[in-house]
Amino acid sequence: MSYIDKIKDRARLDKKTIVLPESNDKRTLIAAAKIMEEGIADIIMVGSEEKIMDGAGWLEVDLSGIKVVDPTKCEKFETYVNLLYETRKAKGMTPEKAREILLKDYLTFGIVMVKANDADGMVAGACHSTADTLRPALQILKTAPGVKLVSAFFVMDTQFKDQGENGTFIFADCGLNQDPSAEELAAIADSSARSFRLLVGPRPVIAMLSHSTKGSAKHALVDKVVDATRIAHEQYPQLLLDGELQLDAALVPSVAKSKAPGSSIGGKANVLIFPNLDAGNIGYKLVQRLGGAEAYGPMLQGIAKPVNDLSRGCSWQDIVGVVALTAVQAQVL
Repeated sequence: MSYIDKIKDRARLDKKTIVLPESNDKRTLIAAAKIMEEGIADIIMVGSEEKIMDGAGWLEVDLSGIKVVDPTKCEKFETYVNLLYETRKAKGMTPEKAREILLKDYLTFGIVMVKANDADGMVAGACHSTADTLRPALQILKTAPGVKLVSAFFVMDTQFKDQGENGTFIFADCGLNQDPSAEELAAIADSSARSFRLLVGPRPVIAMLSHSTKGSAKHALVDKVVDATRIAHEQYPQLLLDGELQLDAALVPSVAKSKAPGSSIGGKANVLIFPNLDAGNIGYKLVQRLGGAEAYGPMLQGIAKPVNDLSRGCSWQDIVGVVALTAVQAQVL
């Protein structure tokens, strides 16, 4: 059984309600039909029911059973307006502005539904930028208690079953924090370990990545990763973590033995922490596009309720997978 099939099975055990606000995107419509067919989650779509059903008819997919919420006809619209106003009034939000936003911005409408506990999570980004998808989530849902920062990760399901957790890895941060500080990198490692335990397996093995292994290069960028590793050991002593490591030393035991003798992770990393967003974003796309991996994300970690992004190059199958992962996140958030 594939990794994502296992996640779908977990989602079915405690079915959650997920909002898909991009109701004008054909991949989203196809994914919604497949999710309902497979019983992975209950789906809410935001928009005109007539347009959504016309789109479904044109695509020849069955959307019977989904719930459609049209902001112009929503019975709870004024409740949502007040909730958005109260949440953002310190930042200049007015009831009039909240009403205007909720009528026009389906992503924010979906986030407010999650905030109001009318849905358990949201997935978007097929036709919106990461910034547009994540901004309302960060502004309205905010961080979970005890979390230092929100970060993003990808679940990477590769063909190399002798590496990672049966070929599956978590890559972070590949979608949100552009140039995290050493302390932020350490916090990302801790959050990623939690996400790994929830979504992949019981034993995260974390590599703090660099272009240097154990002092092989000297540079301020290397120093940041060295400091992040030290901070992680001090603040999160329960983590099995090492750095700074080049990618081959993180993944290949024989290379680790040569480059980093005595490393606590021994070239067996399954959680890869990248030094900045450039490295993380390029890295996951290389593994996906040239290595043939399935990439699910960017998933958010550290936010109060699950909201996850999609690459604008995603397929409908990718949407189904991210919805399944979001539903599993919702089971514990």
